[in-house]
Amino acid sequence: MTISDKDILFLGDCIREAARAEIMPRFRNLADADVSEKTSAIDLVTQADLHAEHRITAALRERFPQALIVGEEAYDADRSVVPALADAELAFVIDPVDGTFNFAAGLPVFGTMLAVTARGETVAGIIHDPVLGDTVTAIKGAGTLLTRRDGQSTKLKVAEPASLNQMVGGLSWGHMDDPDRARICANMAKIRMTFSFNCSAYEYWMVASGKMHFIGHAKLMPWDHLAGVLAHQEAGGYTAKFDGTPYRPGETTGGIISAPDRESWQLIRREIVGI
Repeated sequence: MTISDKDILFLGDCIREAARAEIMPRFRNLADADVSEKTSAIDLVTQADLHAEHRITAALRERFPQALIVGEEAYDADRSVVPALADAELAFVIDPVDGTFNFAAGLPVFGTMLAVTARGETVAGIIHDPVLGDTVTAIKGAGTLLTRRDGQSTKLKVAEPASLNQMVGGLSWGHMDDPDRARICANMAKIRMTFSFNCSAYEYWMVASGKMHFIGHAKLMPWDHLAGVLAHQEAGGYTAKFDGTPYRPGETTGGIISAPDRESWQLIRREIVGI
């Protein structure tokens, strides 16, 4: 099944409506009862996550009744949906509030992410900033566009390759154990500047628009990466897992690096990841 231009517009409208109705009214307006821990004190879920995912899911089910829908917050109820992405004819992957820790803390560094996969390939991805109202849209083979709240659009392009000591980047080590954790933290001193947004939506936005040279992650849950990886690739970048293989829907292990080109990717794997 293919996704039409009208479908992409519909998906963007779904995300923006969820942000308007469910996310922004709760931003900096959460009661203690509106925030819960999932696996730890830094892994949170809020009423904004739950209500936004429910709204987006309902709209998708009405328009695409046969599609597989994978939502981050619904995942615990049925974990079989993630491996099913590898073969699904059509699937949608939702992260209603990526950067929930930031959202709950009142920091305006969070986003909504939606990926579309077809037969094991990501064919579209949308990243929306509910605060600014800006949206990144990537379509397989058609590039990556940033559309501002006022409707103005620009095509995104990754950064030009640079020497390691001039790179700006980030590599998330929060889900790593030692010695990998300590090694990577020490190796990040080799670059010019490092960032940690605790938000995949912002990280992929930054790397796809050329503001950062690279990002990397150890944990590969699909709602965190599918839309962003496509946005980065369609902006001219190179992404692969730590072992050099492509990252595909349904995979959750192996680590990932996104860089301006293959040579930069190899440099980062060798000098930062250390493998």
